[in-house]
Amino acid sequence: MDSKSMEAFVASEASVFMNQPPPHMSRPTIIIKLILWLLWTITHLAISILNLWSHLIYSLDCYLISSGLLRKYQNLHLGRLKYLAIVVDSKEAKSTVKVKRLLCWLSSMGVKYVCLYDIEGVLKKSFEPAVNVSRDRTAGEHFGIGANIKDLHCSQREMMIDCLSGSDGKEGIAKAASLLCSTYLNGDTHGDDKRKPAFTEADMAGALKAVGCGGPEPDLLLMYGPARCHLGFPTWRLRYTEIMYMGPLKSMKYGAIVKALYNFSKKHQNYGK
Repeated sequence: MDSKSMEAFVASEASVFMNQPPPHMSRPTIIIKLILWLLWTITHLAISILNLWSHLIYSLDCYLISSGLLRKYQNLHLGRLKYLAIVVDSKEAKSTVKVKRLLCWLSSMGVKYVCLYDIEGVLKKSFEPAVNVSRDRTAGEHFGIGANIKDLHCSQREMMIDCLSGSDGKEGIAKAASLLCSTYLNGDTHGDDKRKPAFTEADMAGALKAVGCGGPEPDLLLMYGPARCHLGFPTWRLRYTEIMYMGPLKSMKYGAIVKALYNFSKKHQNYGK
């Protein structure tokens, strides 16, 4: 059989094969696939409506809180909130106006100690120089927002700020481990008298503090960004931390922050023994 006759034979067989219905596409199979598609569509639609409804309820709740119509949110009891951490996505951290407004809101609510974190150190570059100028000034003077205090409806209160970045995470623990190792190797005992290292949690905490990566454990951590994770915040400082996801920084709401602080004040933590 020459090439032309072979091509004609293949073309004729292909046309016959294409015109035949696939063997696996029987009528019961088509009905089952249609039912599955309808179930998937209904489920997807129900989830979308539920998410939309929850978002509307959340937005309405935040509006009522911001307007002062819900009395239970007016008096926050922040006695348990000794140290607040805020994690911001590095891309959103470039919006210093949003971060300044957030700090002003927190200051007006009575928050005294705040830790700002983003993995690339954008917040550290933006705010740490202002913080180091003078820690005796008010929050509004720290961040250059004193003129906008009235517009933001918040009062001036003293607030201590700490700025962290990704270098305070893995690099910090590596520096602390290197310090402990060098301290052990440079000890007074030598030879057979040198015992195997047995570092305790207190030793590591002291080493972290010595290399400048120590600090208190936040009682509450608020995450702003597209991802629901702490974005590399030092994990050894999150043992008993309550973590709340707040959504993107660009859509932050005053009422959402008040609600988060209120919910934290109502929670009870069991630390175990």
